Amino acid sequence: MKNFILISFLIFGKSFSQNYMITYSKSSNGKTIENQDVLMIFTNANHTLITTNNIISKKTEFPFEQNLVVKNSNEYIQIASLNDKKTIQTKDSISLNKQSFEYLPDTKKILGYVCKKAKTTINSNTIELWYTNDLKLNAAPTILGQNLGLVLEMTRNGNYSVIATKIEKTKSFPKLNLNRSESLDLVTYRDALLKSRFTTIKIFKDQIINFSEDSISNDTILRFANGTIALRKMKFPVIKKGSQIFADITEQSNGDAYDRTGSFFIIPTLTSISFLDGLKKGKAALPIYTNGNGKEYQGVVANQNYTPIVEMIRFFTPFGIKHYNSIQLKDKNWQDNVYYRQDISDLRNLLNNQEVYVGIFIGNYDKGGHKVSANITIHTEEELQSKETKILPLFCTNNVMEMAGQEYGTMFNVDKGLEVTFKLDQTLKNCKLRYIVTGHGGWENGDEFVPKKNSIYLDGKENFSFTPWRQDCGSYRLSNPASGNFSNGLSSSDYSRANWCPGTVTNPIYIDLGNLEVGTHTIQVKIPQGLPEGNSFSSWNVSGVLIGE
Repeated sequence: MKNFILISFLIFGKSFSQNYMITYSKSSNGKTIENQDVLMIFTNANHTLITTNNIISKKTEFPFEQNLVVKNSNEYIQIASLNDKKTIQTKDSISLNKQSFEYLPDTKKILGYVCKKAKTTINSNTIELWYTNDLKLNAAPTILGQNLGLVLEMTRNGNYSVIATKIEKTKSFPKLNLNRSESLDLVTYRDALLKSRFTTIKIFKDQIINFSEDSISNDTILRFANGTIALRKMKFPVIKKGSQIFADITEQSNGDAYDRTGSFFIIPTLTSISFLDGLKKGKAALPIYTNGNGKEYQGVVANQNYTPIVEMIRFFTPFGIKHYNSIQLKDKNWQDNVYYRQDISDLRNLLNNQEVYVGIFIGNYDKGGHKVSANITIHTEEELQSKETKILPLFCTNNVMEMAGQEYGTMFNVDKGLEVTFKLDQTLKNCKLRYIVTGHGGWENGDEFVPKKNSIYLDGKENFSFTPWRQDCGSYRLSNPASGNFSNGLSSSDYSRANWCPGTVTNPIYIDLGNLEVGTHTIQVKIPQGLPEGNSFSSWNVSGVLIGE
């Protein structure tokens, strides 16, 4: 592992001044932090290197960062090793000179040295520093207090401390070679370091989602339902248990002025029939669900041969963002895009070391449609207490094949509503239903604008009920330039809705189901769906995934 830049600017080795190595321990609320990477500084009259024991002993993982203070020029150099081949750096010649402190009369001894106390405030955090001048050295375990003396203790907000545990003389300084000409600006440096800390899997980039008979597939992107669905086959890496996984979408109007239902989803292909069959062969290839109301619903519930799609993110486009920003209103500075981001860590097992189809859908009838980019990011975290889970997709009535004739979720107009039966071959503990729900029917009495109770039944007994409703839609006015304005002073995008707003994500809720034993179980969803008026009708997009230990 290369721990240091190998381009000549500064070369440390034997020094004409005495070198010291100071070791620090970190504690929180009075308790030493377990399994910590011990903080270390090497210092002499000319330089201070802030590093850690694992970096010096070549045991740390990439990326890692070290900091160097050049005392004669009062420069602070940050050095980040992104991998074993790439190291970046940035230089700050201002921060050290701008530090200011309140000097207090308190004194105490640390490691036998008399220390004075100073205090400052950084970003609303109170920092107390204890420093000694006995060694005629200026150094500190962070950039803060480098010119006070030798800082042996730092405490933030009275509960987090870094305290020196050992001061040793050392013959040599760690070798660290820098190249001043390759220094990055601070913003670029921070961005490169941040992005090296996680894995980004790019799914779609500036993908057009529109309604057009001219929409065609290529070698990478498959297009379905007249262009309103884009699909890619993706291979995901091994994802450590406990890691955080996020999905994100950036959307702009490319011509469509309306708020539309969107979905960023996974197509499981572990059963003999998948949603991919419906995309390739038409809706008739999907299994039918009926509940006695006279309609047939394609591909909405699981059975032993079929698994429905799993929605990572249910999102809603705003009214015409970007494309209609030319519509001018006083004191309204429209946003250029809308950004959706959601934690999908609980779906890890559907992605971990898997090759899956990932799709995105926006229901619209516009030839320009929408432009989207979408990514999945993996942030490695090893949570030892995290338990393995089993994921069982159960239902999804969000008709992402809307523009290919898939029926709307109108099955809630009879008492049976939506019902799915599933079989477990092993007991699952602490089961939860990951439930996403939005109501639709965009006229005055439609379910989009009327609160309706959702009731979830498990094995014939009511398990949970709530009324999904969003009252914060007015918060997103600046994403909705083409939203209609009414005589009462409100915009269409301001109105409260059945668990969604134009320009937002609809968060899943988690319904506790307890422990489920081996055998057959039934989950039923009931909603008092409103009656049609003329050609207008209400529908409900609900999706459910069972997650259990």
